[in-house]
Amino acid sequence: MSQDLQVSVVAPTGRDAQLVCDMLAKRGFACRSYSDIRELCREAADGVGAIIFTEEALVPGAMEELDALLDAQPAWSDIGLILLTSHGDRVQSAVHTKLQRRGARSVILIERPVRLLTLASSVESLLQSRRRQYQIRDYLEERIRNESRLRETQKLESVGILAGGIAHDFNNILTGVLGNASLALDDVPRGSHLAMRLADVVNATERAAQLTKQLLAYAGKGRFVIEPLDLSHQVREISSLIQTSIPRTVQMRLELTESLPCIEADAAQIQQVVMNLVINGAEAIPEGQPGTLLITTGVQEVDDAYIQTTVPGSDIERGRYVTLEVHDTGAGMDPDVISRIFDPFYTTKFAGRGLGLAAVRGIVRGHRGAIKVYSTPGRGTTFKLLFPATLKEDQKRRSRASEHASLKGTGTILVIDDEEIVRRTAKVTLERFGYEVILAEDGRQGVDAFRRSADRVDAVLLDMTMPVMSGEEAFRELRMIRPDIKVILSSGYNEVEAIRHFTGKGLAGFVQKPYTSLRLAEAVQSVLNRH
Repeated sequence: MSQDLQVSVVAPTGRDAQLVCDMLAKRGFACRSYSDIRELCREAADGVGAIIFTEEALVPGAMEELDALLDAQPAWSDIGLILLTSHGDRVQSAVHTKLQRRGARSVILIERPVRLLTLASSVESLLQSRRRQYQIRDYLEERIRNESRLRETQKLESVGILAGGIAHDFNNILTGVLGNASLALDDVPRGSHLAMRLADVVNATERAAQLTKQLLAYAGKGRFVIEPLDLSHQVREISSLIQTSIPRTVQMRLELTESLPCIEADAAQIQQVVMNLVINGAEAIPEGQPGTLLITTGVQEVDDAYIQTTVPGSDIERGRYVTLEVHDTGAGMDPDVISRIFDPFYTTKFAGRGLGLAAVRGIVRGHRGAIKVYSTPGRGTTFKLLFPATLKEDQKRRSRASEHASLKGTGTILVIDDEEIVRRTAKVTLERFGYEVILAEDGRQGVDAFRRSADRVDAVLLDMTMPVMSGEEAFRELRMIRPDIKVILSSGYNEVEAIRHFTGKGLAGFVQKPYTSLRLAEAVQSVLNRH
């Protein structure tokens, strides 16, 4: 018999309640007795499978209490009732009418003296019905959760498309600014007043590019340089910067696990996540008051049940995860605030903030991770991030090629881009490094120009998003004309997102917009030197 659902027995006189419980216990039912309906209604909770009551329990006021209990049931629920009576049909008709008026649909009347077989059979029938009701409840709750996650995902995708488009267009503009400023910086004497001003322009443009990365990160399309990383090492590497970013009244503590499994991630994005969470935590601590920020790392096995408790929109698989927790002793948040903190531009702080946590969410999603938030008003907040663990080992990054190394080259480069400022910047840059340059303002013009000069073009710098003919279509036609042509894709989107349509098709390289003159020259030289 069922042990998971309880049978509640209400009998106010004599030993009826105990006798009924003893009878049902022999058949394996879990029972609990009550002295009156009021006591039952006060203590009734999830797990009640059926209610048995004697006619003596129907004292004045009791039906109103039972009425309230039945009314409080959710739509899926219909608690089964059994009335033990000594008055047969006369009571049956009156009680049925009363209970049905009060919404009870499953009512069984059993005449005394009660036979065990009849009682057990009736109870089992009601419990089977109750189990089906709980199955319906679970199905409905799962459906509601899935619909909520779907709506959340659709909302993120809509805002992500908008954010990604803005970031892409803005990166095209920044390419002209950054490229020309870096070219001009090479033209003036080092250390001169003009050189310092141009350096400020370059630095400001690089910072603007970081903002577009945040937009792309929110969209889940940030530019990632994916490699195995030790999360504890990444936190330790920026600990000094973190300390200078928080008030002196806030103490920072690190509890970093050594020898963590690696995660496959982009170092800059992971460090940005840490900084955003730290700044958010510091701002949660009332100004001028002492507080603590605790940053910890660890490892956790995650199952399906745990995944259901993460921030909606997380689409991860069970398994082993490396964790990052940032805990603050600030004001804490109520559930309503928690449900909105990852929305773009939502903030409880001063105006102008709002992409910090949205960017965190986007970066974590982009790394196939998840987020949990624990918060109690007046006691602080903990953000827990989970990243899939990998068996790959962390390797020291190779040092960048010295800016003083010769990037001079020879050959002809076809530049296909619909933004005039990008074309002009690329032309001046490449000519400065010794290349001949042919320009085309869309995919169709680019293919036509290549067809006319295919024998002398050494490489093509191809924009991905263009009118008339897209970069993907142009790439296909270029390769049909000359299968060995080296094509470098250029885009304001991240590398992973941009090249996914070119996987296995022979793409020679990628350069992210906005780029400096050196970065473009390095990308071209790297492709041309490859045999």
